Amino acid sequence: MSLISFDHCVIHVSDWERSNAFYRDVIGAEILRNGAGFVYRIGTAQLNCHGPGLDPTPVARLPVPPGGSDLCFTWAGPITDAIAHLETRKVAIELGPVPRFGCGGPGTSVYFRDPDGSLLEFISYT
Repeated sequence: MSLISFDHCVIHVSDWERSNAFYRDVIGAEILRNGAGFVYRIGTAQLNCHGPGLDPTPVARLPVPPGGSDLCFTWAGPITDAIAHLETRKVAIELGPVPRFGCGGPGTSVYFRDPDGSLLEFISYT
C-alpha cells in the first residue's frame, strides 16, 4: 500500500460566479470559500482555484491559464447517463462516447469543456 495518494490540483478560472455554478451543477462539486477565492471538493479530491482577486504563491513555473486544464472525473453509472446529464444542463459534448483507459482500467468517456475552455472528461467503468 502506498503512503501517497492524490489530494488536490490547481485550475485557473476567469469568473468565480460562472465557474462556481458550472462546477456545482455539472460536476457536482461542493463549493467552499477559501480566503478571497474558492475550492471545489469532488469526492475525496479537491480542485484549488486561482482566479480574480488572488495572488497565490508559490505557483508553477508556467502557471496554467484559464482554460488550460485537462481533467477527468469518474462517472458512477453508465456513460449514457453522463450524456443525458450533460444534455440536460445544455453542455455540449465535444467527443464521445469513446473507449479510454483510466485509473480504473478500460472505460468509456465523453469530453466537454468548462466555461473557460478547459477540457473535461467523464469516464464510466460500468
